[in-house]
Amino acid sequence: MDLTERQKSIIEFERTAWQTGISKEKAIRQIFTISPSRYYQIRDELIDLPEAMKFDPMVIRRLQKQRKFRRAKKFGISEAKSPIS
Repeated sequence: MDLTERQKSIIEFERTAWQTGISKEKAIRQIFTISPSRYYQIRDELIDLPEAMKFDPMVIRRLQKQRKFRRAKKFGISEAKSPIS
């Protein structure tokens, strides 16, 4: 299965979101015309796809690491000992 154009756009946005000059939430609403909550749901499903890893491994690994850190922090688990992936 190949990535859709929307999935590719999300990965590309994550690569350059810090350069937009506006808040990420505002950029998400303008570019993708969805709420930030929905965007993050879609993104978190996307970063588990092998096709996403092939498309841009550096961005996907960074996002997976950030998600792991957020989840460990949420549940009060040391990141080093976290069973959460």
